[in-house]
Amino acid sequence: VRHGLMLVGETFSGKTKVLNTLRNALTSLKDDPSGLYAAVALYTLNPKSITMGQLYGQFDDISHEWTDGVLAVTYRVAATANPVERQWVMFDGPVDAIWIENMNTVLDDNKKL
Repeated sequence: VRHGLMLVGETFSGKTKVLNTLRNALTSLKDDPSGLYAAVALYTLNPKSITMGQLYGQFDDISHEWTDGVLAVTYRVAATANPVERQWVMFDGPVDAIWIENMNTVLDDNKKL
C-alpha cells in the first residue's frame, strides 16, 4: 500500500528531526506484544539535487534505452526489503511544483505505476 504525505515548515524548523524521531520511536516499539508497531526503514532523497530524468528515469533518444531513476531504484529496493519492516521513502528538500506534480501522478488513486 502506498501513501503520500507532506511534512512542511520553514527551513531549519526541525522537520527531518521530527520524522527521524517518529521512525526511531516506532522502531523501538517493534517488539511490543500488541503487534501494532514495526521497524521502519527510511530512504532519504533530495529531489532538487538531481535532474527530473535522474530522479524518475529517462528514455535515451539515441540508444532507445530506458534508464531507471534514483526513485525507481529506491522503490525496487524497498519493495524487495524485509516485509516485516515498514518502508518509508522520503524526499527531503524544497518543494518544487514539477516534481511534486510527478509524485502526485505516481501516488494517484489507481495505485498503478
